[in-house]
Amino acid sequence: MTTSLLLTMFLAMLLPFLAKAPLAFAMQKSGGYDNHNPRAQQAALKGFGQRANAAHYNSFEALLIYACAVFAALATGIVDQTTVTLGWVFIASRIAYLLCYWFDYSTLRSTVWGAGMIAAFTMIGRAILGS
Repeated sequence: MTTSLLLTMFLAMLLPFLAKAPLAFAMQKSGGYDNHNPRAQQAALKGFGQRANAAHYNSFEALLIYACAVFAALATGIVDQTTVTLGWVFIASRIAYLLCYWFDYSTLRSTVWGAGMIAAFTMIGRAILGS
């Protein structure tokens, strides 16, 4: 079970880089990727590019929360089928979140974001209560 949980952590670590691909595409379409000052270019993006940028940064923000939950579960030994399922729910919600952001499904995006956060906080809550 620990291996499955660590696999979800590995995938969560990859998601910000997956989220960077559409952002890089949008930057390339807006006059070429400005590697000298990419954040200024990203700040000027509109529409899809702006959403891709937000999705990219949110992937890093969510990673921190999820990593804390995984480390708490590992440290307290609360790695069971429920914990692993919560991990996969988090990963599925984050993939859905990216797709919703890129395709501008704002209400569904907020819903799947909430599902991912509930999964992560439930995981750490179980670690707290079970230790």
